[in-house]
Amino acid sequence: MANYIPELASADPDCFGICLATVDGYVYEVGDARESFTVQSISKPFVYGLALEDRGKAAVLARIGVEPTGDAFNQISLEPDTGRPRNPMINAGAIAAAGLVAGHSQADRWSRVLSLFELYAGRRLALNAAVYQSERATGHRNRAISHMLRNAGILTDDPEPDLDLYFRQCSIDITARDLAIMAATLACGGVNPVTRERALAPHYVDEVLSVMATCGMYDYAGEWFYRVGFPAKSGVSGGILAVLPGQFGIGVFSPPLDARGNSVRGVAVCAALSEELDLHSLRAPRIAQVALRARATLVQARSKRVRSPSDADHLDAVGHRAVIYQLQGELGFAALEHIARKLDTEDASIQLVVLDLTQVGEGEIDRAALGLLNKLIAIRTALDNAVVLVGLQRHSRLRRQLDEARAAQGSIRFTALTDLDAAIEFCESYLLRDSPTALDTEEMPLACHPFLRGLAPAQFAQLEPLLQRRAYRPQEIVVHEGDPADALLLIVHGQLSVLREDRTGAPQRLATLAPGMSFGEPALLESTVRSATVRADQFCVCWSLPNRAMAALREDNPSLALALLDSALRGVWQIVDRHSGESVGQTL
Repeated sequence: MANYIPELASADPDCFGICLATVDGYVYEVGDARESFTVQSISKPFVYGLALEDRGKAAVLARIGVEPTGDAFNQISLEPDTGRPRNPMINAGAIAAAGLVAGHSQADRWSRVLSLFELYAGRRLALNAAVYQSERATGHRNRAISHMLRNAGILTDDPEPDLDLYFRQCSIDITARDLAIMAATLACGGVNPVTRERALAPHYVDEVLSVMATCGMYDYAGEWFYRVGFPAKSGVSGGILAVLPGQFGIGVFSPPLDARGNSVRGVAVCAALSEELDLHSLRAPRIAQVALRARATLVQARSKRVRSPSDADHLDAVGHRAVIYQLQGELGFAALEHIARKLDTEDASIQLVVLDLTQVGEGEIDRAALGLLNKLIAIRTALDNAVVLVGLQRHSRLRRQLDEARAAQGSIRFTALTDLDAAIEFCESYLLRDSPTALDTEEMPLACHPFLRGLAPAQFAQLEPLLQRRAYRPQEIVVHEGDPADALLLIVHGQLSVLREDRTGAPQRLATLAPGMSFGEPALLESTVRSATVRADQFCVCWSLPNRAMAALREDNPSLALALLDSALRGVWQIVDRHSGESVGQTL
């Protein structure tokens, strides 16, 4: 603790708070993040920014340099050739910056400084009168520095008002949460990410961050930037403020100090975060691309498997319980943090989470993101969500980590599938476990088939002798693409896949058919050929209406033929409608 300021010497050494605020205004905090302490030297970059706005860059540079010193923060020294303080992060430079704050009176100047800090923190703040009085009574070294500045012409009037303003700015009460939001304001180009109010003109943010990067940690600044790698400022009350431009701000509070006057735990926290999350600001920049390409539920996205009307209705009712996130580009900590936070805001009824990684290139998930993705899946597992990963085969490091975590502690459960359509079908089947037809494993009575439901009993009795029951073994081809379309088939048991060859000759699934569905409707309307191959995925039973039987009905029973043609047209319309929305299952 800073024993030379009596009020700071009484701080509780066990206090420890950490807070992180993102540039979109989300705040994470742990420990004593809302414990009050005085801002002390962390005030320096903010008042320096105010001086830049009040006087302009040239006028400020004429009085305050920007070079690191390698000396202690309270060193009594000036540049030998210019008489300037070497930078605004040491006490001499900070007192000079306070002297550049404009105002109609001393009270007006103080009001502007306090209002500035309130803009950065996004809330009302107050002066800690006890600390202020303690600093005034014991700040003899700072008083000597102020008179030295007056002697060098850096301060042009009585130094006491400027020194008093400096003591006041150091004595503002804040918290680690405030520090994180203040840091995030600088990370966000001078705009408070919570209140959306501007605290600093954008063209001065770079100047402030630059001197923080090179001088903000006193005579530890070089090693800090080497080890941690982003702008920061410490204070002798135990606070550290750190900025990762464009991503987030960090605030840490822990009173015990090292020999340089920096919080021991604060330095350790920031070093650990930088190491574990690859946060060094000189790391190669990422491609500016939004990580979340698309988001949908099963209400919007359906697989190529064609469902019965009752199953489709059930999926409409419960489809919101499965959410699909398509990710893209290079994934780092900030991108995955956004994804994890967005998942946290999903409805509590979510049962399935699909993460599609097919648009994320191999090697484009960095170490920090890998760890966060592991934790994200563990959290969803703990919430009893079924997690489906698509395209995991392209990410060997992630697959290895997930397999190791699953084998070690069982806290991670997931299903890996190779394509999005398979993942969507998996989710549909999962949600259909509770549907009214879930336990219906018996062969559907022919009279209950939707294609025939419009027939009168007498018409069904006339049609039934013309239909032929056909059974198919698993993987047996029912019809081949290009064969004559010689019959309509009504499915009453099992599952079939509709296939078509791609450019390489490999079969691609167009749809999956189930009981209550039909195929071959165009055959009843005109002579044609099969447009795709249909294969039995399991034991299947279909009833076939041959074309020749339909031709005979047109002659002998036109009313029945007309009723069948009406059902066939409805079936063709459903096929067209299905294909028009086919892309939904591929790109959401």
